[in-house]
Amino acid sequence: MVRAWPGRPVGEILASEVSGQDGLHRIYGGVVPEIAARAHAERLDAVTEAALRGAGLTLADVDAIAVTAGPGLIGGVLAGVMFAKGLAAARGLPLWGVNHLAGHALTPRLTDPVAFPYLLLLVSGGHCQFLAVDGPDAFRRLGGTIDDAAGEAFDKVAKLLGLGQPGGPAVEAAAATGDPARFAFPRPLLDRDGCDLSFSGLKTAVRRARDKLVEARGGLSRADIADICAGFQAAVAATLAEKSRRALAAFPAATFAVAGGVAANHAIRAALADVAAGAGAAFLAPPLRLCTDNGAMIAFAAAERMAHGTPDGFGLEARPRWPLDSRAAPMLGAGKKGAKA
Repeated sequence: MVRAWPGRPVGEILASEVSGQDGLHRIYGGVVPEIAARAHAERLDAVTEAALRGAGLTLADVDAIAVTAGPGLIGGVLAGVMFAKGLAAARGLPLWGVNHLAGHALTPRLTDPVAFPYLLLLVSGGHCQFLAVDGPDAFRRLGGTIDDAAGEAFDKVAKLLGLGQPGGPAVEAAAATGDPARFAFPRPLLDRDGCDLSFSGLKTAVRRARDKLVEARGGLSRADIADICAGFQAAVAATLAEKSRRALAAFPAATFAVAGGVAANHAIRAALADVAAGAGAAFLAPPLRLCTDNGAMIAFAAAERMAHGTPDGFGLEARPRWPLDSRAAPMLGAGKKGAKA
């Protein structure tokens, strides 16, 4: 639940309820789409009721309904869209479909009086790209991943090492006691111009280091795991830092912001803050609770659009693929359902 004023930065979060599914998927080592979709359908009403109670409101006090309409696993997205349509129809409220990535991209304005345009590094489990944010619905991609996203690499490395899920916090916790210099992991694509990223090869380098240790010693010690995690995290942070320098050189904005789940990583935040300082730009990272997926950022993104747009209405469709910059060429290929990124 968010109170916002269309066209003005900084909103007031009245309530923010998050119902996580980590416990449902942990035994499978990753997200199971069918389980995720069922959990969405089962929990949406309870989460909505909890948010209303937390805000001290009823549905009669609500002016509009906002919902994530994509991109993402279609089952969960569809469950949310249909639930939102039901609420909007029952109360006669306008319905706004929000791009999940736009929610992350506009989070800096939810918490701080940031003016357009600004440079954003969106770094999450499924997406990794540099964006020039020119307005509530105007994004230009300056670069992005050509394979795995950084968050996806964290999850895969955690799985390779037998750590828990989600992988980001697990790897960061293990890295805290590790030696980042023990393993010379690569910094992908630094030999190429531009802001594009790649983390698939880095993940493969981690697997090879693990396999070499297992072959030589018959297993991994806690120190081995900590050192691998520290080296991997250092490689990701260094890569993102250098690519951020290039992005700021190409788009010298007054503010450099980071958003998405990987933005919660303290080592990566520190590296990006140093880059911003070196470029003379203000650095902004959301509070940790707003880095991962949440309803508050979706509500605020809808409020941002209200200043110059019209509601989507009941023709709104769930979209598994929905690039923010529709003019940019797909980086990961495209299919019948559209560009992946």
